[in-house]
This record gives sequence, structure tokens and C-alpha cells, in this order.
Amino acid sequence: MTAVLLMIGGGIFAVLGFLHALYTFTDIQRPRRIVPDDPAVIAAMAASKVRIARGGTTMWKAWVGFNFSHSIGALLFAFICIMLGLVLQTHTLPRSALLFPIAMGIIYLVLAVNYWFRIPIAGVAAATLCFVAAWALYSP
Repeated sequence: MTAVLLMIGGGIFAVLGFLHALYTFTDIQRPRRIVPDDPAVIAAMAASKVRIARGGTTMWKAWVGFNFSHSIGALLFAFICIMLGLVLQTHTLPRSALLFPIAMGIIYLVLAVNYWFRIPIAGVAAATLCFVAAWALYSP
């Protein structure tokens, strides 16, 4: 059951990461979902340079890049959790190996509660509960 719970939690993160990537790919003429509600803000982001880049990029390009890299991080975490579940089907690992998904889930949950919205909060909470249940049920 431990392996299944890890893979379910990882699967939830995979869905969230994939949807986030899909909703991130947008262009300024056809904004999709992960964009400001006010078109004037989008235009201002596209016209505003990022200070640290010394004119090399705009805030809009940085926004798209940050969001896509966030998607990649969620997908990588999903992959790790699913692989951990697959490994546990044939190998014994120390119980402490299951603390990584819990810790990451909690970090993502704190971020979700403080900065995101309802759907990722629910998804991250469900995945994190799967990781906690997997840890509680695991006996090497």
C-alpha cells in the first residue's frame, strides 16, 4: 500500500505540474490562465525590463519562464515520488527515505496556502496526505 500511496501522491503532482505547464504557455496576444486579469498589467509586464537582467529580458518573459520552471519542478518531484513507489515494490529502503516526499509536500502546501488558489491547495494537500499515510504504513 505504501508504494501505491507514493505513486498516487506523485501522480497528483504530475497532473498539477502538467496543467501548470499547459496554462503557462501563452503569448501576450492570447493570454491563457496563469496571467494577470487586467490586460494593462500584461502590457506593463511586457514593456518592463527586469533590473537584474540589465535590459536582457522583460518581466513578462521572466513571468512565463518562472512559471514554466515551477512546472518542471513539480513534474520532477512527481517523477521522484513515482520512482520511489516503484522501487519500494521490489526493494526495502530505510523509513527515513519517505520523509523527503513529506517534507516537499509540506513546503508546497505552505506555498499553496499562502500564494496560490483553491485547486492547487486541495491537490497538494491530498498528495501530502498520501505521503504521510505511506510513511505511517511503511515497515521495512
